[in-house]
Amino acid sequence: MIYSLSNLIWLFFIYSFAGWCIEVCYAAIRRRQFVNRGFVNSPLCPIYGFGAVLIALFLPELVNRPFFLFLGGMLLASVLEYGTGMLMEKIFHKKLWDYSGIRYNIGGYVCLRYALLWGLLAVLTIVFFNPALCGLLGMIPSSVTVILQWTALILLALDFLAEALTVRGMLASARRLSPLANRLQRISGFLENRLTKSFPAINKENLEIRKREQSARQKSTVFAEGCCFYKLTALFFIGAFLGDITETIFCLITTGILMSRSSVVYGPFSIVWGLGCSLLTLFLYRYRDKSDRHIFLAGTLLGGAYEYICSVFTEAVFGTVFWDYSGFAFNLGGRINLLFCFFWGIAAVIWLKVIYPPLSRLIEKIPKHTGTVLFNCLIVFMVINMAVSSLALGRYTKRHTAGTPAAETEISAFDNFLDRHFDDQRMERIYPNAKLVD
Repeated sequence: MIYSLSNLIWLFFIYSFAGWCIEVCYAAIRRRQFVNRGFVNSPLCPIYGFGAVLIALFLPELVNRPFFLFLGGMLLASVLEYGTGMLMEKIFHKKLWDYSGIRYNIGGYVCLRYALLWGLLAVLTIVFFNPALCGLLGMIPSSVTVILQWTALILLALDFLAEALTVRGMLASARRLSPLANRLQRISGFLENRLTKSFPAINKENLEIRKREQSARQKSTVFAEGCCFYKLTALFFIGAFLGDITETIFCLITTGILMSRSSVVYGPFSIVWGLGCSLLTLFLYRYRDKSDRHIFLAGTLLGGAYEYICSVFTEAVFGTVFWDYSGFAFNLGGRINLLFCFFWGIAAVIWLKVIYPPLSRLIEKIPKHTGTVLFNCLIVFMVINMAVSSLALGRYTKRHTAGTPAAETEISAFDNFLDRHFDDQRMERIYPNAKLVD
């Protein structure tokens, strides 16, 4: 089943509301009172909505393979929950939920008990709930759908903005509101009280600790200290470059052909490897001292899920398949295979145990001002590079699927520019393994 944008928006709000109902009922049973457990003021828990959308985007083709659908849903939802929990702890210096008391947990952010539940819900969602919901939603007139969805999205955006300003004011000082919030003191006070009531972990002591840490980082003369934004950015560029070189050498050795393995039109950068290095470091950094087998298992699961998602994403967005493992044993839809999943596990161990420590120290030796300017420029370059690459790939796909070529006078000036600078010969040289799909 292919979901339209309208369907995805509906599913986001429906599952966000369902998740809010579950959280409120659970909190009411435990605390004997009504508590709005949503991070926003609306009766919504967006994390449930985002999880449902991700499952609908990346897992529907597994509908006839329930075990892998279950496993994919379990991994996808757990990664989302882990990432959200880690982000909230970064902001508030305290876990907003903590599974440390439950067996088989990871950092208190996720645990096996709820991971299995998410896997089961993914199966039920794809097989039963979504087809029924989309059938019912299709009966709503399109004009009504547009009005309702835009209204809901605008209200949710305003809700998020109000919460963001409140959190900003709380982080600016645990004892006073921000200047903007002062002009809306009654509303801001209500929002702050609701947040602290819904999530007791959000208190003044933890916010003061967070504020002191922010101040200390600003005063530090060390560039990219710890696992911060600039450290992850540096690892992205290094991983993207080294990944491209590694794949090029591997292809040369195994096939005897020197071919481009780049993901972008400018420079030898493999985005999949770059993001993989950054995400692997982000999620496993605090577990770098764990045993090799734990890191190998985590790398195998996360790497396989990551590669599968990247394959689905590129096919859905660009109509192009960049790798196909159909000829390998134990493959899943040609998107991943067991052997390469093991390679991800081995790469995770080598990365965290051998490569990352000296590389991290080397990055931190860069002068702070120089590093900040350099990586800001690299970020701008890569954003433009990825945008141009996406447009060039889209135009390349359109040229091959549009049927009879249009005359130059019928093509827009921008498409004409792409045709001249990124013709078929150049695109096939950059992406020699790319296959167009319907």
